Amino acid sequence: MDDKPKKIRIDKWLWWARFFNTRSLSTKIITKGSVRVNSRRIFKPSVEIKVDDVLTFTSGKSVRVIKVLSLGERRVNYEEARKMYENVEGTD
Repeated sequence: MDDKPKKIRIDKWLWWARFFNTRSLSTKIITKGSVRVNSRRIFKPSVEIKVDDVLTFTSGKSVRVIKVLSLGERRVNYEEARKMYENVEGTD
């Protein structure tokens, strides 16, 4: 039986994947309505995401569109975090 989670909270994942320096910052961006999951605007950091979901959000002055490749298990270094997603639009 596979013990890996099938879904994870978006605030945690964005922090683990190193898009935001703190989990509270990722929560703040989400509650402002600046994040979309599969084109649907979300306002709650408790929304769960899964592999293959497409996330759209602002990061600095740019808009990021990424596809989730893995959910991860914890916050990791940049090289490992980069394997958790792929860019759909834009650059790294």
